[in-house]
Amino acid sequence: MRLLQKHLCMIAMSVALISSAQAFSAQAAPLVEPTLHIKPAASGTGRVALTLDACGGKTDTRILSALVENKIPATIFVTGIWLKRNAEAVAIMQAHPDLFELENHGGRHVPAVDTPQKIYGIKSAGSPEAVLAEVESGVAALARTGEPAPKWFRGATAEYSPSAIAMIRKLGFKIAGFSINGDGGSLLGAKETARRIAAAKDGDVIISHINQPTHAAGEGVVQGLLELKAKGMTFVRLDDVDGFGNHGTTD
Repeated sequence: MRLLQKHLCMIAMSVALISSAQAFSAQAAPLVEPTLHIKPAASGTGRVALTLDACGGKTDTRILSALVENKIPATIFVTGIWLKRNAEAVAIMQAHPDLFELENHGGRHVPAVDTPQKIYGIKSAGSPEAVLAEVESGVAALARTGEPAPKWFRGATAEYSPSAIAMIRKLGFKIAGFSINGDGGSLLGAKETARRIAAAKDGDVIISHINQPTHAAGEGVVQGLLELKAKGMTFVRLDDVDGFGNHGTTD
C-alpha cells in the first residue's frame, strides 16, 4: 500500500511539474514588435504618418519648432513623466490642435509585457495588473492636461507580450506599431536618421523621439522631414487616417 501511495505521489508531482513547465512556456511566449501602415493616398505623391515618442526628460525644441514652422502634423506619444516636466511644450502643442495629436505612451514608461523581464535594459510591467496600471495612468495623465481621451497606445520599447496586446485592445485602444524606425531610439547619428526618414514611402508610419534635445538624432529628424516635404509628401496624424497593424493591434 505504501509503495502504491508513493507511486501515486510521484505521478502527481510529475503532472504538477509538467503543468508548471507548460505555464512557464506560455508566459515566456516571444515578444512582438508590431508594424503599422496607413492607407495609401488616393492621389498625389503619397502620405506618411509621423509619430514621435516623448518618453521622459525634456523636449527637443529643434523638432518641435520645425514642425510648427513647416506645418507638419504629428502624433505625439506622451508619458505621464514627460507631461509633468514639459508644460511649456505641451502648451505649444495644444495651441496648434491642427498639427498635434497627443496619445498614450503610458504613465511611467514601462514596457507593456506581463511577465517579468527586461527589454533594452528596461524592466517590464511584469504582470497583467501592472500593464493595466501603466495604460490607465497614462490616460489619467493626459486627462489632467485637458486632453481628450486617447485612442492609441504605444508601450515603452514598442515591444509587447501577445497577451498584453489582447488586454490593451479590450480596453478600447489601438496599438501603434510603425514601419520605419527613424532614429533607432534616438541613438543614431544625424545622417543615418535623416536617410531613414527621407526614404519613407506612401503609407509608412515613422517612429522617432522628441525628448532627447542633446542627441544628434534630433537634427536628423528635422532634415529627413524637410526632405520628405520637399518631395511633396503629405503628413497625417494617426487619428486622421485608417491604420493597419499586425498581431491584432488594430482590428
